[in-house]
Amino acid sequence: MHIQVVKSKIHRVRVTGADLNYIGSITIDEALLEAANIIEGEKVSIVNINNGERFDTYAIVGEKNSGIITLNGPAARKVQKDDIIIIISYATLEFEEAKTFKPWIVFPNEKDNSLT
Repeated sequence: MHIQVVKSKIHRVRVTGADLNYIGSITIDEALLEAANIIEGEKVSIVNINNGERFDTYAIVGEKNSGIITLNGPAARKVQKDDIIIIISYATLEFEEAKTFKPWIVFPNEKDNSLT
């Protein structure tokens, strides 16, 4: 039997921008992606702490150590600059493997999205 578990989580980052005219996705600081073990193109779920919105999109790499968190395309309508969001990705594992799996969870500084 397989189950889905949290693979990666970037907990409480500040949205730095929303670009409605981009084709879609979320641009995430490369340092955050690396720390959370999320790769470009990976499906991610977004939870907006400010308004309760939950939606899926995919990750694209932003400038390393820039703090960038920008929602693009239609997802830009679901956030405001300075909203606090959680970014989550999932993995499908065998049930027994899932029991011991440890996700990558990152707690950035909410003010500038840095890892320090």
